[in-house]
Amino acid sequence: MEHFNRKSHWENIYESKPLETVSWYQPNPETSLHFVHQFNLPKTAKIIDIGGGDSFFVDHLLELDYEDITVMDISNAAIQRAKERLGSKSDRIKWIVSDVSDFIPTEQYDFWHDRAAFHFLTDKNEIENYVETTTKAIPQNGILVIGTFSKQGPTKCSGIEIKQYSEQTMTDLFQNHFQKIGCITIDHTTPSETNQNFVFCSFRKN
Repeated sequence: MEHFNRKSHWENIYESKPLETVSWYQPNPETSLHFVHQFNLPKTAKIIDIGGGDSFFVDHLLELDYEDITVMDISNAAIQRAKERLGSKSDRIKWIVSDVSDFIPTEQYDFWHDRAAFHFLTDKNEIENYVETTTKAIPQNGILVIGTFSKQGPTKCSGIEIKQYSEQTMTDLFQNHFQKIGCITIDHTTPSETNQNFVFCSFRKN
């Protein structure tokens, strides 16, 4: 079987599809912002958006005057699109091009946010590596928020297989180093008016 090149797959998507046509398009990331407000993050909090690509979460964080924002994505094209959209404001962001399964953080983050990146990791070793990375990258009392397809969500996205999760499976996965704060399920409506069910879970580092 031919090896699947995840990076090439995503570069192709970001180079060929306009932002407003992709399934994860969300001009107002209200669920993600809900967690920012819920935890009353100080403006100096170190925030990282995993798989942030050219999403609008970073725009809203800038509007809220957050000072230390990192956006990481596997696709250089996605990050370039975000930089072009933000213009000079992009200089206020730290940009990292990396597959999260290979990501080796050089600093710790008070708020780790991942909307719709984690469920693309289907290999057991990659999932375990992600969990290990979060334990190293998030300090004690730091917050981890992950939004992923639920058991009622899609089984594929952007042409590739994903892994579904429930509140219980998410809790079990991170329980050795994180205390679950809570989980919610939400429906995201895509530009093609398809509903995708997500489970968002928040954790605090032990």
